[in-house]
Amino acid sequence: MMNAMKHKWKLYLDTSVFGGAFDIREGFDRDSRRVIDAVLSGVAELLYSPALEEELVDAPERVQALFTAISDSAKTKIDLTEEISELSQAYLDAGIVGPQWLDDTLHVAAATVGRADAIVSWNFKHIVRLDKIKGYNAVNLKNGYGIITIISPKEVDFDE
Repeated sequence: MMNAMKHKWKLYLDTSVFGGAFDIREGFDRDSRRVIDAVLSGVAELLYSPALEEELVDAPERVQALFTAISDSAKTKIDLTEEISELSQAYLDAGIVGPQWLDDTLHVAAATVGRADAIVSWNFKHIVRLDKIKGYNAVNLKNGYGIITIISPKEVDFDE
């Protein structure tokens, strides 16, 4: 068996996953908590950026507490560099989303530059949507980055 060789997934979770942990509609809570539990148990590593931290400031206290409950050793902060800002701007310039959705493009750019295995989000309007995913990846390829996998928590599966 190769259990010792299992890949530790690097997952960029946006704010919607933490908020989703308290949303009982359509199993959002169950699926969000399963992903967060994978981080807490060491199956996955949480990648995040200051964009998440800024959004959490306005989130309910229990959502903030869920993020802070994750130990520093289980999460990696991706600082917002000029490289990430430029990639985010390239998404905006390509018209993938409007400028009012800058934070969403920062999430995608941070995950791309930070080499996440996947972005996990419940944001079906600006991130987890086929036309948006194709747009983000077209810009990534044009700018020398790889394709980023973008999925909802419902699609995350750790079984092999």
